[in-house]
Amino acid sequence: MAVGQALRPHPDETPVPEGRKKPRPKPPPGFLPEVQGLRSLAVLMVVVYHVWLGRVSGGVDIFLLISAFLMTSQFVRRYDRDEPMALAKHWLHLFKRLLPISVVVILAVLGASWLIVPPTRWDAILGEAWASLLYFENWALGANAVNYYAADDSLSSPFQHFWSLSIQGQVFILWPLIFAGAALLARRTAWGARLTYRWLLAGIFAVIFAVSLIFSVSETNSNQAFAYFDTRARLWEFALGSLLALALPHLKLPRGLRIFLGWFGVVAMVSCGIILQVQQQFPGYVALWPTLAAACIIVAGQTASPAGADRLLSSRPLVYLGNNSYGLYLWHWPLLILVLIWSDRDRAGLLDGLAIIVTAIILAILATRFVETPVRKWKWAETSRLRAAAVIAVCVSLVAAPVALWQSQLADKASRAQAQAVNDNPGALSLLPGYVNRISADAVTIPAAATVAEDFPRLPGQCTDDLEPDSEVVKAACSVQPAAGTPKKTVVVVGNSHARQLSTAVLAMGKQQNWTVVNVTSMGCVFAPDDAGQSTDCGRFYQDANSYIAKIKPAAVFTIVTKTEKASPAEVTIPGMEQTVGAWTKAGIDVVGVRDNPRFPQNMPECAAAHPKDPGACTQPIDSVLPSASPMDGFLSGNKKFFAVDLTDLLCPGAICPAVIGNVFVYFDDNHVSQAYWKTMAGEFGRRVFALTGWH
Repeated sequence: MAVGQALRPHPDETPVPEGRKKPRPKPPPGFLPEVQGLRSLAVLMVVVYHVWLGRVSGGVDIFLLISAFLMTSQFVRRYDRDEPMALAKHWLHLFKRLLPISVVVILAVLGASWLIVPPTRWDAILGEAWASLLYFENWALGANAVNYYAADDSLSSPFQHFWSLSIQGQVFILWPLIFAGAALLARRTAWGARLTYRWLLAGIFAVIFAVSLIFSVSETNSNQAFAYFDTRARLWEFALGSLLALALPHLKLPRGLRIFLGWFGVVAMVSCGIILQVQQQFPGYVALWPTLAAACIIVAGQTASPAGADRLLSSRPLVYLGNNSYGLYLWHWPLLILVLIWSDRDRAGLLDGLAIIVTAIILAILATRFVETPVRKWKWAETSRLRAAAVIAVCVSLVAAPVALWQSQLADKASRAQAQAVNDNPGALSLLPGYVNRISADAVTIPAAATVAEDFPRLPGQCTDDLEPDSEVVKAACSVQPAAGTPKKTVVVVGNSHARQLSTAVLAMGKQQNWTVVNVTSMGCVFAPDDAGQSTDCGRFYQDANSYIAKIKPAAVFTIVTKTEKASPAEVTIPGMEQTVGAWTKAGIDVVGVRDNPRFPQNMPECAAAHPKDPGACTQPIDSVLPSASPMDGFLSGNKKFFAVDLTDLLCPGAICPAVIGNVFVYFDDNHVSQAYWKTMAGEFGRRVFALTGWH
């Protein structure tokens, strides 16, 4: 997408005699038109798959390989000419070329987000603007375990595609250090002098390729959602591009074989995303498919045959689009996401998808012509490192200033909202008998709309000492709030994200009663055994968590007993829950089983923020999201150590389920109760638990 654009053709400035047609521009030495065409084809794959197919194509992996291929070729030529590596100059020139278009896109996205994106998503978007600008978006997304291939693209971030540019930016720093270090070894050490520079680099990149690929396969198998964004799991793709650049001058293949390789590569790269479930398997060994396909095309090179794939890839339209591929990649994703948000749809259709692609191409051409090219050719900025650094600093400041100001305003609003009197945000307390409304006329709903999406329980410290799990799976999911001194009892909250919501109330009870509260929750896993249709990882968590509970022998366990369905009254008892609870109670453990909360067809706080004067617009009838009879009715009715708690009356009072109750957002998305609302339910939850259990 970015590296190697300096190799694009440039106009021949030789005067043309009057009456004669100006000749076609001559390419500079080393220019590879088929690589520009390959880049063009790869970006078209990415765009088409994103807009219409909702799948990952493998095109990004090809970009990574091409970047390393061109960068390696550049530095090897520099070494062969006995030129200094000049790393500082290289980095300044590179980022001076990359940042301007990025800044234009980031600013455009921020402006559009202010106009059409719900305020509930502003805080996250601003955080990702920083991550995109400073080239760590991949780590930010990995830390949040973002689902890059979610079925509903409208819920994705308009900056999400910057993950691959961030990885490239990080490698653009690392790779030149390798080139310079290898050059130093080759020139100044006896053993380095015995090796050619290319062989030394080949050895280094072969090691990087092997180690990174092994790591990528392992991490993809164990934590694919994070591996997708992990730079370490992608280094082998760059190393493969570097090895290709080093080997290419020595590959002398017959023309017939090169013609075959070219077309084989084209067919393989185009079919990758259709045949493979890329989103579930990348970036492990399966990513060899698109990268080796691209390698075949590069090895095929210029065949000088009318039947060669290079004839297509070297065509002027594809080469031209390849010159603008960086801009096209930058523009297509935010256009898609913003259009989906604006139209309130989860997929683009044929016509509007085509409009998005055409608009993205036009914006890419304009940005390349009027932003990237003038800055790249600006001689003033190239005359000194200080001037190049000044251009980069200005680019960063153009984004940093408005983002910092916007974040400051949001933080101020959130702070003022939290500083309101307790009476202004009673939440569930407004539903209890004897409540008197004392909400001020100017009181705002909490949490602040911009931060409600983050209103999830922040859990205390890790489980250590006697409470340290033996299982690494449980250890990663375990946290503890210790009692002050000798605990009155130890209790465990176990389950998935809905159980973690419950921990807000249990932690409050623990502080009040001097309990040690252990939280063992795994996001996205229904707490059920393997034979209940669980994934292997979730099944392992279930088994190991049960073993952990048996080991520490808590006085009580809190968990969610039922599971609701999105936008449906269907609700069932979690498979295997009778056996699970039965085993706990047989071991002498009290079990508090809580009914699941409803799940809605829309993001509830976003809906409320979009209809501030019409709260009824977001209200759902209870019979559309919950059955008339709870599956917990009669559940283990003969078990005297099981206690069922149903909070539906505090979530859906009067047969309706509102988005806001007592001036508090009830949910922070379409199915999770906000921490703020749970805090207002905590007292009533505790009262019901103590009334049922008889605990003292």
